Amino acid sequence: TKGFKDLFLFFFSVALGQIGNFLAYTAVPTVLVTPLGALGVPFGSILASYLLKEKLNILGKLGCLLSCAGSVVLIIHSPKSESVTTQAELEEKLTNPVFVGYLCIVLLMLLLLIFWIAPAHGPTNIMVYISICSLLGSFTVPSTKGIGLAAQDIFHNNPTSQRALYLCLVLLAVLGCSIIIQFRYINKALECFDSSVFGAIYYVVFTTLVLLASAILFREWSNVGVVDFLGMACGFTTVSIGIVLIQVFKEFNFNIGDLNKPNMKTD
Repeated sequence: TKGFKDLFLFFFSVALGQIGNFLAYTAVPTVLVTPLGALGVPFGSILASYLLKEKLNILGKLGCLLSCAGSVVLIIHSPKSESVTTQAELEEKLTNPVFVGYLCIVLLMLLLLIFWIAPAHGPTNIMVYISICSLLGSFTVPSTKGIGLAAQDIFHNNPTSQRALYLCLVLLAVLGCSIIIQFRYINKALECFDSSVFGAIYYVVFTTLVLLASAILFREWSNVGVVDFLGMACGFTTVSIGIVLIQVFKEFNFNIGDLNKPNMKTD
């Protein structure tokens, strides 16, 4: 009974998290939601420290502080309005030659990585699996946001509702395939590499490529000034450094009390 309860709570929490992500992507710019997804790492580390009595060293605490501070900077300098709010605008963006060209490049890189590079170098080079999962993120997040926009017209009795339904189904198929392939290569990566190192590098590369894809598709950066752009870049860099400190150095045995210990010299 206890095992079934734990399994139910696990899937319920995952489903609730995905619903939250979906609502967030449909409500605010992607350039804000994706980097802030890293806040689960510091909050999870703090809760694990208090509830599960897991050790959180001084570098981990500093990482939590940097992640929260960087997130505040991101919120302050993020775009204040959406650039794409209707299905018609979404369809126009999806057929833009620049975005189509970007998708072709991503697909070619994925084919090269999956069928040629991954079988030979995947188990020895962490960047191979990270690149595959991150490039697939170029489909995952824009598809999620596109589904939310298309779903607004599906239940309306107008000529565009049928087109919205087809668009939503296509995006759902793309989203499903992308998630399945990502899970496969994430599992492969965790079998070969340390999960902490993988998680830290994966966050930085995944977020960077998702922001690039969203910028090309939704053009959310078009209304961002130089000051806000630099502020968001600094905020993202600060969050990334915080995640690295939490994930990579969590086994590093160092506490603030060690600074007060006198150095013992031996002849």
